[in-house]
Amino acid sequence: MIEKHIVLEDIDPVIFYGINNANMQMIKALFPKLRIVARGNVIKVMGDEEEMCAFEEAILDLEKHCAQYNSLNEEAILDIIKGNKPAVEKTGDAIVYSVTGKPITPRSANQLKLVKEFEKNDLIFAIGPAGSGKTYTAIALAVRALKNKEIKKIILSRPAVEAGEKLGFLPGDMKDKIDPYLQPLYDALQDMIPAAKLKEYMDLNIIQIAPLAFMRGRTLNDAVVILDEAQNTTTQQIKMFLTRMGMNTKMIVTGDMTQIDLPSHQASGLIQALKILKGVKGIGFIELNKKDIVRHKLVTRIVEAYEKFEAEKKADPKQTKTSKEKDIHL
Repeated sequence: MIEKHIVLEDIDPVIFYGINNANMQMIKALFPKLRIVARGNVIKVMGDEEEMCAFEEAILDLEKHCAQYNSLNEEAILDIIKGNKPAVEKTGDAIVYSVTGKPITPRSANQLKLVKEFEKNDLIFAIGPAGSGKTYTAIALAVRALKNKEIKKIILSRPAVEAGEKLGFLPGDMKDKIDPYLQPLYDALQDMIPAAKLKEYMDLNIIQIAPLAFMRGRTLNDAVVILDEAQNTTTQQIKMFLTRMGMNTKMIVTGDMTQIDLPSHQASGLIQALKILKGVKGIGFIELNKKDIVRHKLVTRIVEAYEKFEAEKKADPKQTKTSKEKDIHL
């Protein structure tokens, strides 16, 4: 009789073992000749060497399945141990799977284009209105690359530009002041990576979320780097960011040209970068529009209303108030 310890590295053990350890009980039942004890992320197994080899191979396959789909159930366990392909693997266009096990797929033609451009280019610019899925899709692509071990880390960044409120008046230390600006990035990650695993990744700096100013002086290798809200970068900031790219690194820059919060005297670095880099080999450009919006149906109508307002404003720039504004009485 021999003893071996198997460490579950890429998954949340809670998902792997199942509710009330139901998955682990089934695995034990399928290997009755072995004595199996699971503690934390370590499985201790004792028994015949040949039987143990089959068990270890099954656990590795189950771990791979759990890491990819963020779920494991009794049907999948039975299929994998019998050497069959679980039904969930037949899903076609999934980028990654959510923490609930549901596939995260491109939900529009332009989102699908973003996925394809990511495969072909090392730098992508994804421009579009609020709710068009540019940031969410970009983060899904980064998580997939990390799960597939194509990269060693994910770096997510945003410029901390004040949009009405002054940063210095927010309560707390620097992290407390900055975190609200980065919360949308946390939200997307929490959809795709189990909480315990996400905390581990962040503690180990495998996933890093930081304001753009913190990027200066770094060379970013073996990573997917996402710059969100890039319309709020200055010309110097975006050049600094783009020149951080190291070996085996992909960058995705997202932005919404209609939501620039920079002071009126400052030009958006994103607008300048799009002009300068147009036609450069190895750079992909995707322009999403209101047809790609996947939020509440009112978001599309809001975007259309603002587009109409801006068009009217450009047609008569001297006009300080539109007739509609004059008629508003609250």
